[in-house]
Amino acid sequence: MSPFKNLPTTPSAAAKPVSDTRHGITRTDDYAWMRADNWQAMFKDTSILDPEVRAYLEGENGYMEAAMADTKDLQKTLFAEMKGRIKEDDSSVPVKDGSFAYGTSFVTGGEQPRYFRIPRDGDVKDETIRDLLLDGDKEAEGKDYFRLAGLGNNNDHSLGIWGYDDKGSEYFTLRVRDLATKTDLDDVIDNTAGGGVWAPDGKSFFYTLQDDNHRPSKVFHHIIGQPQSEDRLVFEEKDPGFFMGVGGSLLDDFIYIDIHDHETSEFHLIPTSDLTAEPKLVAAREDGVEYDLTEGGDVFYILTNDGDAKDFKIMETPVATPGKENWTEVVPHEPGRLILNHMAFARHLVWLERRDGLPRIMVRDRKSGAEHEIAFAEEAYSLGLSGAAEYDTDVIRFSYSSMTTPSQLFDYNMATRERTLLKTQEVPSGHNPSDYVTRRVFAKAHDGVEVPVTLLYRKDVALDGSAPCLLYGYGAYGIAIPASFNTNALSLADRGFVYAIAHIRGGKDKGFAWYEDGKMEKKTNTFKDFISAADHLVSEKFTSYDKIIAEGGSAGGMLMGAIANMAPEKFGGIIAAVPFVDVLNTMLDDTLPLTPPEWPEWGNPIESAEEYNWIAAYSPYDNVAHKPYPPILALSGLTDPRVTYWEPTKWVAKLRDKAPEAGPYLLKTNMAAGHGGKSGRFQRLEEIAFEYAFAIKVAGKM
Repeated sequence: MSPFKNLPTTPSAAAKPVSDTRHGITRTDDYAWMRADNWQAMFKDTSILDPEVRAYLEGENGYMEAAMADTKDLQKTLFAEMKGRIKEDDSSVPVKDGSFAYGTSFVTGGEQPRYFRIPRDGDVKDETIRDLLLDGDKEAEGKDYFRLAGLGNNNDHSLGIWGYDDKGSEYFTLRVRDLATKTDLDDVIDNTAGGGVWAPDGKSFFYTLQDDNHRPSKVFHHIIGQPQSEDRLVFEEKDPGFFMGVGGSLLDDFIYIDIHDHETSEFHLIPTSDLTAEPKLVAAREDGVEYDLTEGGDVFYILTNDGDAKDFKIMETPVATPGKENWTEVVPHEPGRLILNHMAFARHLVWLERRDGLPRIMVRDRKSGAEHEIAFAEEAYSLGLSGAAEYDTDVIRFSYSSMTTPSQLFDYNMATRERTLLKTQEVPSGHNPSDYVTRRVFAKAHDGVEVPVTLLYRKDVALDGSAPCLLYGYGAYGIAIPASFNTNALSLADRGFVYAIAHIRGGKDKGFAWYEDGKMEKKTNTFKDFISAADHLVSEKFTSYDKIIAEGGSAGGMLMGAIANMAPEKFGGIIAAVPFVDVLNTMLDDTLPLTPPEWPEWGNPIESAEEYNWIAAYSPYDNVAHKPYPPILALSGLTDPRVTYWEPTKWVAKLRDKAPEAGPYLLKTNMAAGHGGKSGRFQRLEEIAFEYAFAIKVAGKM
């Protein structure tokens, strides 16, 4: 019996058929009109949204509010629980950089971070020595949406670059702050990708500019005091299939220009001794070859998959002649040992790797070649390697957590192997890890491979099939979902839920081959793995099909749309956050921000009939039919440049048209936010509370 009763009349979406013929195949889209013609301009000024589109979105929001009206008190309770697990006046452990140490903090009730610094060896607990550099709450005043891009100081600590997005469209404005007076200079840099990289003299910086299609395609050099219109173009990437970023090194010897898509990369270097020099190519791009580099004095250390090193290896090359012909092996490729990132310091080389689905940090003495690892013994856990802000150091910083263990931050001396606990995440409302169980189980997929599934549940939960389950999945771009501590998930576990993460193909949870087996022509493995995870949880009596609420966002939202079409009877409900569901239409539109760089992930249906057919076979929007769909909640952001608002809007309209007696289908469009939803830390909790209230309602646990 549906938990949704006495619903109002569903919003009516007008059908305005538009036909498109590719490779001799004609498709008709009844809801293409929902894509406003002026969408690019609308991202910067939402007031110009087509009135018909606005009226429809507002009607959907009204229907959604009515359907969820009986959860208002539950949402408030969930929000209070989640907020109660956050230390409201939390502060980071400052990172040492020269004569100062820089950190962030929050104030009780505050939504945005505050950036501060203290003397290098000062006590962060001493409020009197904290120098407040930037107050995020103050900057956000009067804005419906506000997201900071951080604060980066120059070498003499006199100035800082900070950036903000106040529309959710991910076009960031950069400002330069005098760190002594706390006032901003006249410099204003618009339409950037967020952040800048200081030149060593602290009088200029480099940044990437985003074009009208939201591509960071140009690198500019800005001199303090001059208008943006006079900034010098340093480099332009003209291939629309590639993104570009700019970065610096701990030694300040080079400015890095990083050009990449999802499977190919290329670096160019600008020596900081001559900021006007032509950027120097390291190694020309080759399809399918990725590399990243970090400076180690007179050498670069290069992390690469070149030479069929699918799980990556680390090479060394002279700084003076960094070309590929001079690369020599330092850390060899080992199948099944995926090297995720690397850092170099004066005496040590450090990298984060993953074996058998679990991370570990490796440290190598650069002189002797001796290696040792930093690892932990829990069945499932998460590690983060943050390194250091200085090159000449033996101390790095890393974090550790598990589904039951709150995050811990450590300093680690690579020479003495001494580990110093700096901070343990506080849960003010209380948390007893022994009340919970975290496990890693393996589901057998359709082709026999084993899919890891991480579980969290209370010890007193009856594992007899009666427990509801929230099953989360992503499975794209090689992104592995960590088994980290999530205070919000405790609100579900405390209500008898099994909280599960399916580490499906398309991520790199089990190595690079795991990623390759979930992309392009093998994309359906991702969806089948998720269904196999659901099957396993049911067969092992962790839950039952009608009690599984599936959740995924962005590319994970595509997963939600696909499994809804493939196995609607195996899920009691589906939460699809900013779901990428109109895959075929999006990949056919090369004017959209992410389309050309996405072709290596999904295929190029413009050029290839074969790839057109791959995508058409699973694209959620194109495969909606008369099926017994469970209740579906779709969440969207009006100014989202990654998954545009019309994708979930069209999907919901088509679901209602093809299967009107199923569902219901709820669409919540945030009219003042983008891909990440609301920006404030507590505003975001309100959104999670709403999603969890839907799950609890569908599971019959209200």
